[in-house]
Amino acid sequence: MTAKALEGIRVLDMTHVQSGPSATQLLAWLGADVVKLEAPHGDITRGQLRDLPDVDSLYFTMLNCNKRSITLNTKSERGKEILTELIRRSDVMVENFGPGAVDRMGFTWDRVKEINPRIVYASIKGFGEGPYTAFKAYEVVAQAMGGSMSTTGFEDGPPLATGAQIGDSGTGVHVVAGILAALYQREHTGRGQRVNVAMQHAVLNLCRVKLRDQQRLSHGPLAEYPNEDFGDEVPRSGNASGGGQPGWAVKCAPGGPNDYVYVIVQPVGWQPLSELIGRPELAEDPEWATPRARLPKLNKMFQLIEEWSSTLPKWEVLERLNAHNIPCGPILSTKEIIEDDSLVANEMVVTVPHPERGEFVTVGSPLKLSDSPVEVTSSPLLGEHNEEVYVGELGLGDEELRLLKSSGVI
Repeated sequence: MTAKALEGIRVLDMTHVQSGPSATQLLAWLGADVVKLEAPHGDITRGQLRDLPDVDSLYFTMLNCNKRSITLNTKSERGKEILTELIRRSDVMVENFGPGAVDRMGFTWDRVKEINPRIVYASIKGFGEGPYTAFKAYEVVAQAMGGSMSTTGFEDGPPLATGAQIGDSGTGVHVVAGILAALYQREHTGRGQRVNVAMQHAVLNLCRVKLRDQQRLSHGPLAEYPNEDFGDEVPRSGNASGGGQPGWAVKCAPGGPNDYVYVIVQPVGWQPLSELIGRPELAEDPEWATPRARLPKLNKMFQLIEEWSSTLPKWEVLERLNAHNIPCGPILSTKEIIEDDSLVANEMVVTVPHPERGEFVTVGSPLKLSDSPVEVTSSPLLGEHNEEVYVGELGLGDEELRLLKSSGVI
C-alpha cells in the first residue's frame, strides 16, 4: 500500500460544529492522523438534528469521518498539562472557538509555539480584525456579510441564503489550503506558523465576480444581467449567470419543483438551439443572430427556450441539448443526488458502517489523488480513543486514566 499524502502528520482537532470539522475531515481523508479533542460532554452536534434517538446525529457523523476522538476538560489544571503534551506531539492544531477563547485557556500563539516551534496553528473566526471582530458568526451571517446574500435572489425579492454552505465548509476548504501551504513552507524554514481564516473573508473570496461587477457599474449598466434598472450596487438577478455566456433555468414537464434545466447560450450554440426550439429563422435574423443583438433580450430569449422545454421532461431536454454540445444541466433534487448511480460509482455518495447507527450515507471526498486514494471510515464515538492516545501514546497509566475519568478531566 502506498503511503497517503499526509501520512505521518498529526492534527490536533479542537474544532466543533461545521467550519472546522469540515477542514479537518479533508485532512483526515488526505491521510493525516486527526485526533478530535472534545469536552467530556462532546461536540454539540452529536446531539443536534438527530434522526435516531441516543446515537450520534448525521450532522456529526458526516463531518467527522476518519478521525479519532479523545475527551479532555481543558479548563482543569491536569487537562492543561495534557493539552500541552498533545500540542508538543502534533504537527497541526486547528480551532474555531469564539475570539480569544483559546488564549484565555492559557494557550496564546506565543505559548503554543514555545511548546512546539514546528506546529502549524490554524484558527477559523467569523471576521478579521476591526469592528466586527467580536461578533458571533454562523453560516448565513457570513453569507450576509460576505456579499453572497445581497446578490442572491430575484430583483423584486429579498436577499436569499444559498443552500451551499459557503460560510462554513467553504471556509474549511480555505483553511486546508493555508495549512498545507504552511506545512510545505515548514520543510524549508523548519518552523510552524499561524494560519487565520475569517468566514466573512472566505465568502467574499467566493463572491469575487460580484466585486468585479460592482466596479463595472461605474461605466454603465451590466448588459449581461437581465435587469432593467441599475442603481449604484450589483443587483440580484435571479438565475442569470452574469458572466460572458448568458444562462437561465428553464421549466420542464411535468412542472414539479425541480423540473428545470439550466441552459447556457454560447455563440456557437445559438443556431442548433434555434432549430431545437422550432425557430430556425432566428439563427439568421439580425435581431437575434449575434450575442450583442441578444443581450438586450435575454428574458425573451429564455422565454422562447422555455416554451419548448416546458413540453418535455428534463432528462429529455438534457439529452437533446447535449446532442448539440449545448452546455446544460438538470436541477437535481437531494433525493436524485443521493440515488445517483454515477455519484455512487465516483465515491461521492458513500455508505459508511457505524457501530451504533448501523450505517449512514455521506458525501465522499471530492479530492481524487492517484497515489492517495480515500476510504471513508466512520466518525468516532465520544472518547473512543482515550485509552489508545492517553495510555498507548502519551504513556499514562491505567490507574491515572481511571482517576482522570472519575474526576471529570476526561
